[in-house]
Parts: sequence; C-alpha cells; structure tokens
Amino acid sequence: MTTAFALTPQQRAWCARLRTLGEQLAPLAARCEDGSVDRPLLRELGTLGLLARAVPAAPPWRRGSALDLCLLRESLAYSCPQAETALALQGLGAGPVTDAGTAEQRARWLPAVAAGRAVAAFALSEPGAGSDAAALALHAEPDGGAGDDDPAGSPDGWRLTGTKTWISNAPWADFYTVFARTGEAPGARGVTAFLVPADRPGLHGEPLDMLAPHALGTLTFDAVPVTRADLLGAPGAGFRVAMRTLNLFRPSVGAFAVGMAQAALDASLEHADSRAAFGGTLRDLQSVSHRLAEMATRTEAARLLVYAAACAYDGSDGEGADLARRSAMAKLLATETAQDVVDAAVQIHGAAALQRGHLLEHLYREVRAPRIYEGASEVQRSLIAKELYRERAEGRAEARGAASGRAGAGEGPAVGVGEAVRDDPPEAAAGRAADQAGEDRL
Repeated sequence: MTTAFALTPQQRAWCARLRTLGEQLAPLAARCEDGSVDRPLLRELGTLGLLARAVPAAPPWRRGSALDLCLLRESLAYSCPQAETALALQGLGAGPVTDAGTAEQRARWLPAVAAGRAVAAFALSEPGAGSDAAALALHAEPDGGAGDDDPAGSPDGWRLTGTKTWISNAPWADFYTVFARTGEAPGARGVTAFLVPADRPGLHGEPLDMLAPHALGTLTFDAVPVTRADLLGAPGAGFRVAMRTLNLFRPSVGAFAVGMAQAALDASLEHADSRAAFGGTLRDLQSVSHRLAEMATRTEAARLLVYAAACAYDGSDGEGADLARRSAMAKLLATETAQDVVDAAVQIHGAAALQRGHLLEHLYREVRAPRIYEGASEVQRSLIAKELYRERAEGRAEARGAASGRAGAGEGPAVGVGEAVRDDPPEAAAGRAADQAGEDRL
C-alpha cells in the first residue's frame, strides 16, 4: 500500500523506467524548433501510452490517480523536461473536457489527445487577468433566442470577443478550453467554459517568444461563434470547471519542479566529486558539502509534500475539504525549492553551467516559469492563509456546537451569562466571505 511517505517497489521501478524513457525521448525532443508544438514527440508519447496516463483514452473517461500523475511528471522532468511539458499541457488542456465535457465532446477529442494526434490547450489567462480571475474580460455575447428545452431561457449560442494570452500550445492547438464572461453573477461566478475548435471563424493566434522555449501564444477572438453544444458544464460555472483541473494539476506542477531539482542535485553531486579544487575535490570543501546536503534535504521535503497532496486528492476522490491548501503548499514549496536548488547547482558548477546547451543552462530557464503559471507563488500563499483561517473558523464553530449540545444535555452552560447564542459564529461568516473572495483567484 502506498503512503504519502513511501513508494512501493513497483512504483519505484516504474519511475526508473520512466527516466529511461525520458532519456530515449530527449534526442527526439531536441530536434523540435524552439517555441512550437512538438507533434512528433506527442505522437511518441501517445504510442508509449504515457499520454493516456494524463488524458483518458476511452470510456468511462476516468483519469488515473493524482499520485501516478506526479510520479510520471517528476520522472520525465528528470531526464527530458520537454517531454514532461508536452504531456502535462495535453492533460491540462483536456482536463475540463474530461471533467465537464459531454459524451460527444469526450468521444471526439479525448482519444485523439491521448494518442498525440490532437493538441489541447487551456485558455484562461488574459492581458489584464492572470491570477485575478474576476478580471476576465473575454466576453460572450448572447447570439440567438432561448432554446425550447431550456426553461431558464439561456441563449442558443454566444459570440466570443476579446483576447487570451500566455496560452500554452497556442496558436498551434487543435482546440482550446476557453473561459469567458457570460455574466450570470459577479466576479468569477459569471464565467463559463467552452470547448472551441481552432478552426472556428474569427479565432486568430500569434506565438510569443519566451525565456523557456515552449509553445506559448496570444489568441484573439473576433465574434467567434459558440453554441450550447460547446459548453463545458453549465453557464456561469466555468471557474469551478477550471479549478477542478487546477486542483489536480497543481501538485503535479510541484512534481515537475522536484524532478528538475533532483536532476540539478545529481549533476552537482557528480561534479563536486570529480572537480579538482584546492588540493582535493569540491566535495571536500565544507561550504560545498553543506550546500549539497541542504539541496538534498529541501528537495526531499518538497517531494514528500507533493506526494502527500496527491495522496490526499486520491483518498478523497478530488473532493477533500483540505485539497486547496495541500495543493497550494505542494506547488509553493516545490517550485520555490527547485528554483533555489537549480541556482545553487549553477553556482557549484561555475561558468560552465552558463554555456548554451549545458543541462543546468536549460534547467535554469525551465525552472523559472512554474513559480508563475497555474497560480503564482504569491497567490498560493494567499490561498494557504485563507484556508488556514477557514479551517480555524470551522473548528471553532464545531467546538461551539458541541458545547451547545452538552449544555442542552445538562452538562453545563455553553455560553456566559448575558452572552447571545450565535447560530452563525462571526469567524465562520468571515471564513465563508474569504472563501468566496478566494474563488476569484487562481
């Protein structure tokens, strides 16, 4: 049985096999032009069955476990970050279809994504709306009258107008899971999710030139038509659709970071053991050996927090009350740790690590982005604090309820003389208000 603290021999063997597969995929990944979607790599990931670990390929469209996803991303990141990123973006882009898509949408797209024949993209961020989802401005204008079978009077379709940017796999994806404002409620509760094929009229894209050589672009929507058949979930429920995908993938972003940190650590251990310095080797210098020990300890701590978050997700089938906090903690610690570990590895290697083509030069560029995407570190800290106070308020409310019950059974007063009994403690109300405000943030 797997716990948050130990992997089974079978899981360890699988991780070792994945590292070997990553090494075999690295030459293929190296042939891709920087900044474009690597379709040959995706097809190979599909042939190997790895994409199906992140995207269900057949009914009942059930995704694998969160822990398996973390082990997959960590192991591939160790030996081929490009393969890891290609796989993860397929899972992220197809996640809303898996969770909220119709039978027709799933049958049309998920097998193709899992085979590497179709490219998916998750289109949430905008020029003025990254971490602040309440600021989404992509507008869905009603197009057509209410459907006969819709007593609520929702429109038959919409026209999407606005801009999305920093969208992975854009502009080369075959379809986009797009989040637009339909206005059923203020803030994030007025956002709807749509599945938008890339060939829809009025949809245009341009690539962005980024620090790390990934496919990233800007999408322009010029009255792009979508219908009720393109909905992912109900109108106005799009932000919850996005969060269900992000709650699964946030711990695995941490796993991606852990894989890179471990690669940097292992390279540093080898370099320090062989590099002659001051009559010995670098490892003989206490400053270097202590730094290596610190790098290893922090990497292992991050790994365990990632595994714990993934196990909590699996143990509650993605419905645990503490998942938001656990996922945020895992992503925060792992991505911040990986940045520090890779930076320390560069320092240990010296100028050689800054040469184009060096492993650490590549990792140095790769490791920076995870601290921003899928919720920046600052947002994770805010989310963690909000969840701590929510849990504290709920704990107090439960304690007061238990005390009130004892008082009713003759075990003594639950409140002091002259104190009003509160059905709704102020801490609980504050916690709910914070929770609602937190829904507007990624």
